[in-house]
Amino acid sequence: MTAPAARLAVRNVTVRFAGLTALDDVSFTVEPGTVHALIGPNGAGKSTCFNVLSGVYRAASGSVEYGGRELTGMAPHAITGLGIARTFQNIVLTAGTVAENLMLGRHRLTRAGFAATALGLPSAVREQRRHRARAAEIADFLGLGPYFDRPVGPLPYGVRKRVEIARALCTEPGLLLLDEPVAGMNPTERLAMADTVAAIREALGISILLVEHDMGMVMRLADAVTVLDFGRRIADGTPEAVQQDPAVVRAYLGQEEPA
Repeated sequence: MTAPAARLAVRNVTVRFAGLTALDDVSFTVEPGTVHALIGPNGAGKSTCFNVLSGVYRAASGSVEYGGRELTGMAPHAITGLGIARTFQNIVLTAGTVAENLMLGRHRLTRAGFAATALGLPSAVREQRRHRARAAEIADFLGLGPYFDRPVGPLPYGVRKRVEIARALCTEPGLLLLDEPVAGMNPTERLAMADTVAAIREALGISILLVEHDMGMVMRLADAVTVLDFGRRIADGTPEAVQQDPAVVRAYLGQEEPA
């Protein structure tokens, strides 16, 4: 069952690497059930922010709360256990079939122990059947039904991107972190993926934090946008307001603020 969406509050987060400040006092809030875009030029700190939220990096200072629980210092698997899942800009999939990759996402929800599963005890077999059935439902939802029992490796790039999203959804998250879901796709694939992201929010009611360079997709899908530049937040608000913000225009286009 999908975890209930909860409020994500990022407060004054700073991250440093060997004297370099990658995030500088960054704050923003993702409200439950919304699509929130995190945008900015290359090197703005977006991936660093995602790595903090998913437990890969630890902030030097600041706070990250999800549903009132402090995430700072938590291990990645513990954060996943709270109902936060992420995808990666570069596809991260294992060898094997689509079904096997999706079943990896069901691992945190599995109750049968290793011994019971290895011995094929009836309770473990029944549980695995339930998880596989749910994985098949999620695959169908993302248009992956025809590929469910096929090896991932030879599949087209756009299909493999969907497999990664499906794997994340198989953890039944309340918050989905999508890192550039349309990177490397052609225009037709981009439009289809935008429809998929909208459908995920509509059907599952979960929150989505989206890092994306496709501004058309961002303006179409996002309820709110936070803009980073050189590790600092320079704008935060509705897509329309952010799009017209002079600081955002300068960051993206190098233009001077109009007189």
